[in-house]
Amino acid sequence: MSSEGHSTYSYEKLSVSSPLLGGFPIRGTYKVKYQGDAEWDFQVEAMDVPIDLSLNLPHYRARHQPVEHRMSMFVAGESEAIKLKVCRTLSRSRFFLEVQADTSDVTVWLPSDFKGQIHYGGKASFSPGFINRVLKNVRFNEAGEARGQDEVVIETMGHVSFRMWDMDAGAPENCTKEHLKRIFGCSRKQPATLIDWDCLVRD
Repeated sequence: MSSEGHSTYSYEKLSVSSPLLGGFPIRGTYKVKYQGDAEWDFQVEAMDVPIDLSLNLPHYRARHQPVEHRMSMFVAGESEAIKLKVCRTLSRSRFFLEVQADTSDVTVWLPSDFKGQIHYGGKASFSPGFINRVLKNVRFNEAGEARGQDEVVIETMGHVSFRMWDMDAGAPENCTKEHLKRIFGCSRKQPATLIDWDCLVRD
């Protein structure tokens, strides 16, 4: 199974009685593992409950895992908030993340060494850490697949926030520290969109 074959812009909502599918959690920390006989390495659909997950990518290639395989993750919701931290220790653990929701606000922390494409619709905000260290390696809403690179697809009518997972610290960005870098002109110019300065006072 390869993430290259996914249909990244279509999602047929499933009718299920439980907000969970396949035994995957909706809160806490989860170690993503290669699932050679499944469409996704991680998949959760929570129709009426919030999602708050840290997804730890493996630092090794599993047996029988194709060299070109990107760890693939799919998260779906309706209107409740979705918070996802994508955590990794090695750059070679490339990933494909797709989030599908109706009106959910979506917040995603991406690794500080992220390199690839991000597809999203509507309005988005970017934290200081994301601007300082991730933005330079991102191509937004370009056609075609990011073969051999990271890729994120987010479809929601809610607000989308992009933040940084600091690989050096092994934790979400220190927003105050990253904000000070911007004040003293030590980092990249902000994109022509709203910056989420609220992360200075939120989690």
